[in-house]
Amino acid sequence: MKRSSAYPYWFYLPAALVYGVLFLLPTFASFYFSLTRWTLFDHEFIGLANFTQFFEEPALVKGFTNTLVYAVVTCALKVVLGLLLAVLLTSQLSARGYLRSVVFFPVLVSTIGVGLTFTVLMDPSHGLINDSLGVIGIDGPGWLTDPSLALLSVALVDVWKGVGLATLIYIAGIVSIPQEYFEAARVDGAGPLQNFRTIVLPLARPATVTVTILSLIGGLRSFDLIWAMTRGGPGFTSDVVASVIYKQYQAGFYGLSTAGNVVLFLVVTAIVLPLSWFLNRKEVEA
Repeated sequence: MKRSSAYPYWFYLPAALVYGVLFLLPTFASFYFSLTRWTLFDHEFIGLANFTQFFEEPALVKGFTNTLVYAVVTCALKVVLGLLLAVLLTSQLSARGYLRSVVFFPVLVSTIGVGLTFTVLMDPSHGLINDSLGVIGIDGPGWLTDPSLALLSVALVDVWKGVGLATLIYIAGIVSIPQEYFEAARVDGAGPLQNFRTIVLPLARPATVTVTILSLIGGLRSFDLIWAMTRGGPGFTSDVVASVIYKQYQAGFYGLSTAGNVVLFLVVTAIVLPLSWFLNRKEVEA
């Protein structure tokens, strides 16, 4: 019996080393340092005290609620808008190559730059958005200063910036559908809406799963755009878990903020892994 050579497996070694150094090692280090009171030069093991203190944080419940709302809103809008834009940009539309570039461009722009730009545009007194609404007689709200609107305003900016990636994934999924399905539907007299419902929607399911998982992870881990636009304000109304953790780090509670990162990692894992398993199982059954 011929023995299989181990030679091909050596090609996994560089990727395994990079993955271990850049992901596994910091992850295990974080779990350890979350159990300590540490500075750059010293650390003291204190057990679960950091976790106990973290869960007593007054802003934590609000931060968890905001994180879930932000993740669900951004994920849902990216899935819906990404799919609709992909259908439009794979149709017989003139200048569709240019329009694809326009839709994808915000993905390439710095998140901090986007946040600062929209902070100016959404200024309630002198921002371009409210000035434009004023021209048609509408009194624009305080997008980032109204506690009931701040989080959703940032979420809409997040969707504007990230929908291009969702659209690109959907375009790849749609163009991979064999043309024979559309030709058969055309022979049967199916219209665009029927093609979308019976061909595009079910056969683009792998793209939907990918966009859902990526968008949900991004929403649960959101920090930079929220911090650039509201810093968790007004008050704590747009605080998410990541911004609560960052405020603890700014205050010098390094062990406490590390424990918060571990909690966030576990929460994201607990939500995303079962969801990914469920969606992929449904895909196999379909």
